[in-house]
Amino acid sequence: PYDLVAVAGGWKHLTRPAYADAIRSAVGGNERAVDLTQSEVLVLMCIGYFQPITRAELSSFFGKEISRDFIGHLRGAGLIASGPRSPTPGAPYTYVTTKEFLLEFGLDTLRDLPDFEALEDAGLLSKEKLLAGDIMPDFSAGR
Repeated sequence: PYDLVAVAGGWKHLTRPAYADAIRSAVGGNERAVDLTQSEVLVLMCIGYFQPITRAELSSFFGKEISRDFIGHLRGAGLIASGPRSPTPGAPYTYVTTKEFLLEFGLDTLRDLPDFEALEDAGLLSKEKLLAGDIMPDFSAGR
């Protein structure tokens, strides 16, 4: 009932989708390992593509304040970690994705992320809307 899959620079046994429901009901777990809001997924996307990145840069990118609690939730889930200190005044912390991020999203390396320009060309992402903070009107309602 398992497949051996290359993820995060290593190998992992993953349940085949056909057996997932049976195993989940036998074990009693039916929730995802990490429960993320759309806002958190967007911030993770930006960290994944533009790391290392500071909280201030994320706030500037979205045009809305990204709170410490918001970052703390992503850190608590193990999806991001502190990166090198930024060379900007005050030497703020930067954030980078972790091996857990790669595992959660089934990636072997960050190079496996979809090409940013290809997402724009397919109409799945608009850089202009993202930079204007229009990608999600209720973004500030996130955690």
